[in-house]
Amino acid sequence: MKFRRKSSEPAGAPVDEDIEQAAPQEPGQPVLGGPWDADDVDEAAAAERIDLGSLLLSNIEGLEIRLQVDEETEAVQSVMLAGADGAVELRAFAAPRGGDLWEEIRPRIAAEYAQRGGTASEREGRYGTELHCQLTVRTEDGKTATQPSRVVGINGGRWMLRATLLGRAATEPDSSGPWDDAIASTVVRRGAVAMPSGADLPLTLPPRDQLARRES
Repeated sequence: MKFRRKSSEPAGAPVDEDIEQAAPQEPGQPVLGGPWDADDVDEAAAAERIDLGSLLLSNIEGLEIRLQVDEETEAVQSVMLAGADGAVELRAFAAPRGGDLWEEIRPRIAAEYAQRGGTASEREGRYGTELHCQLTVRTEDGKTATQPSRVVGINGGRWMLRATLLGRAATEPDSSGPWDDAIASTVVRRGAVAMPSGADLPLTLPPRDQLARRES
């Protein structure tokens, strides 16, 4: 499987690099319940994942990892795992130990959708209460369309993982797909640096040895 390094787009079309990574997880292979804290994962399991700083991701069959990277600073701005009929964007945040950051920020997310003319309703899912959202967007041909999404928040040890699901992952919440494996196999590395609650945990490009393994 490949992930795509995608540069920022202020000057025109994005520049993509396809980079070969470790063998993907086989379809149907069960993923034990995660996401995981980096302190609870042994070194061998961590080394098998793609190291993006605060997130360690597995290659999942049917999904391609896409990074949005600022060309000047090489700072990773976002990470998405996308497939033919669904995708999930992952973000990690600092949180207080034993707190419930998701309960705190969920109403804010719903309010943001309302301010943009959309809607957000709560529903119980695999990880507890999640948001099912609708937003009117403009398509490339100038028409308007409704974009559904599903936002899931998972509290961990001094962190919270936020997953925004698109496509079939959003419209068929009771169906299982590779995006579920992507979330469940994610490892979050909080780090020891003091950070305010709700601050984004930083993402980085993978180590050079991972970047060097190009597809022949």
